[in-house]
Amino acid sequence: MQLGMVGLGRMGANMVRRLMRGGHQCVAFDRKPKSVEELAGEGATGATTLDEFVRTLNKPRVAWVMVPAGDPTEQTVMGLGERMEAGDIIIDGGNSYYKDDVRRAKALQPKGIHYVDVGTSGGIWGLERGYCMMIGGPKGVVEHLDPLLKTLAPGPGEILRTPGREKVGGTAEEGYVHCGPSGAGHFVKMVHNGIEYGLMQAYAEGFDIFRNANSTELPEDHRYDLNVADIAEVWRRGSVVSSWLLDLTAMALLENPTLSDYTGFVQDSGEGRWTIIAAVEEAVPADVLSAALYTRFRSRQEHTFAEKVLSAMRHKFGGHVERPTGG
Repeated sequence: MQLGMVGLGRMGANMVRRLMRGGHQCVAFDRKPKSVEELAGEGATGATTLDEFVRTLNKPRVAWVMVPAGDPTEQTVMGLGERMEAGDIIIDGGNSYYKDDVRRAKALQPKGIHYVDVGTSGGIWGLERGYCMMIGGPKGVVEHLDPLLKTLAPGPGEILRTPGREKVGGTAEEGYVHCGPSGAGHFVKMVHNGIEYGLMQAYAEGFDIFRNANSTELPEDHRYDLNVADIAEVWRRGSVVSSWLLDLTAMALLENPTLSDYTGFVQDSGEGRWTIIAAVEEAVPADVLSAALYTRFRSRQEHTFAEKVLSAMRHKFGGHVERPTGG
């Protein structure tokens, strides 16, 4: 199957590579010619302009947008909408606000252009691990895209099957799921990222307690000089708190137990804020997720070891550029 990718950054380029490995044809476009040339050298068809990109795609066209959320995505989607025709499909695989998806789908509907929102998790590791995808849009359109989604997804791998799941069916075990109509995919991904904030915060606070366990303010016989890298490692093996986030934390602590490369200035990319807004709109208490978000705000004023752990995790799973020491 053919797919066009607009945006060849950390995730977009590797998604193209994974699709080509799976036997799909890819057309690649980015504002940076060097990024296009690199993928063209690996087998993709490069396009130098958005017009050329659309002309190169076979009908019905499938264009996946993987650019930063907000205005870049808005301009790209609307630009494609002006150039594409009835029956074509535009996919937003970034971290857009779900209400923007609903609006865009309605704006494209009069032209007969289908809009699909895909919340995509996998970061810079997706090329090898695959991408977990939460999808919103018309059911028939999503089914048409299934060959592409199946290739991008991780597949069942070695994860044990949930008891009783064999009676349910569907694609969730493969690592991708159709969540509902327009906006549903990014809504689920938004809450996913809000939960991610909370999980990261819990790990960060725990390792901060470990690091301060030898404080001179404690009684001498209550002080412990703990090897945090070893603790992270042993928790990866049979512990109830094991996770991929813990895997990445163990990696970072082994490389540098003091995390001295990070100041602890922690960014947030928007989804955590949107999750809290949704919780307020629904009158749902979200104490942990709110606290995790506010901690990131506070980290920009003063820094602790916990914030360094957060920065290390963000850098490891998403390649996010966290402020280095002295930055």
